[in-house]
Amino acid sequence: MYDFDAIFIGSGHASWHGAVALAAAGKKVAVLDNDLPGGTCTNYGCDAKILLDGPFEFMEGLERYKDICVENIGTIDWKKLMAYKKQHLHPFAHFIPGVLGQAGAVFIPEKGKLVDAHTVQAGDRKLTAENIVLCVGQRNARLDIQGKEYLHGSREFLDIEEMPEHLICIGAGVISMEFASMALTLGKKVTFIEFAPRALAAYPAKYVDALVEKMKAQGAEFHFGEAVCQAEKTENGYKVITKSGLCVEGSYILDATGRVANIEDIGLEALGIEASRRGIKVDDHLRTSVPNIYVSGDAIDKTIPKLTPTAEFESNYIAGQILGNTEPICYPAVPNLVFTLPRIAQVGVTVDEAEAAPDKYKVVSVPYGKQNEWVDNRELDIDLTYIVDSDGYLVGAAVYGSEAGTWIDFLTLVINKKITAADLRTMIFAFPTQTYMLVNTLIPLLRQS
Repeated sequence: MYDFDAIFIGSGHASWHGAVALAAAGKKVAVLDNDLPGGTCTNYGCDAKILLDGPFEFMEGLERYKDICVENIGTIDWKKLMAYKKQHLHPFAHFIPGVLGQAGAVFIPEKGKLVDAHTVQAGDRKLTAENIVLCVGQRNARLDIQGKEYLHGSREFLDIEEMPEHLICIGAGVISMEFASMALTLGKKVTFIEFAPRALAAYPAKYVDALVEKMKAQGAEFHFGEAVCQAEKTENGYKVITKSGLCVEGSYILDATGRVANIEDIGLEALGIEASRRGIKVDDHLRTSVPNIYVSGDAIDKTIPKLTPTAEFESNYIAGQILGNTEPICYPAVPNLVFTLPRIAQVGVTVDEAEAAPDKYKVVSVPYGKQNEWVDNRELDIDLTYIVDSDGYLVGAAVYGSEAGTWIDFLTLVINKKITAADLRTMIFAFPTQTYMLVNTLIPLLRQS
């Protein structure tokens, strides 16, 4: 007889959704975590970023009307904004244990480590379970260079009291590009040092190039093809040196060179479970080589985007497996979004994939902003890319614009439900709205019946 039906190691979105579902179904469930309950997204990731981002969106929108009717845009007091973030988000750490308790699950504030296939070490206790779910997530990668103690990750940046006067970003991926958007809006200086030949390598080059040019106009500097080898403390701040001899001085160094799975010291080796920096190997039921041990969320070695909603999807899937479902996991199209100013979003078949297979896909670019200034709040740079397959179904999309998040969700629905032009014609949308105009750009491209 086991102590629990399921033990979840970790308490983020990859964990608690499934834990609550199992507890609601009458299963005995424990969730272990020795960090802040709720994980990265809730405490020092997505939630913090979007909360801080709010006033910057308004500033961005007002900027578009400066030459027409807006004279004094105002400023953002970062210190007060950060205080608001802390006031609002700090209670979240108490929310997750409360939700688990109400559902009938047990939260245990201890690090979990596998002892055997059915046993977890939790502090000075050994707990047993029929099933174990590893939801240990990822952390910031850190460059192993001289002066690495002067580097900061996203968790630290999202808690800073003052926005640095000169932010040095090592890496030009999602995290640094998002943070830099805020810094540049505040009039701060930003320098990017990126090993790759361009920023945001996973996103459409046309949109990334547009964003980079906008940031340059705001004063950002980009250095591509550079490998950082050293960081130093200076009299007035910090210095970053690359292998080519490039030297950049600034007031804060953000190491945004990727994320690595938290696979150390959780007992994987003793059970022969395969893992690497990319994550833990699983089968098409999210099981490790030990069949009753599952993995959920960012700790999985996978090509599917490592995002909060993906983790939630996997968590609920594993709960279903434990409750008796035997189907392999089947991911729908997964939208992903960069919260820069403006946003970049994509879903499904990518532009690069489609252009490499012209016999299978048609790529259509729509200069939405230039066509719809009267309804798009003067955001003239808005651009849409649709990818339609040979049967006339939307299978991919990319968006550049402030409403990219809302639009990509709608387009994901069109993709996943294989919505046709005939389907859209049976619906009535509010007018005049940007969504209404979006639908009208879709109808001529989709399968008509």
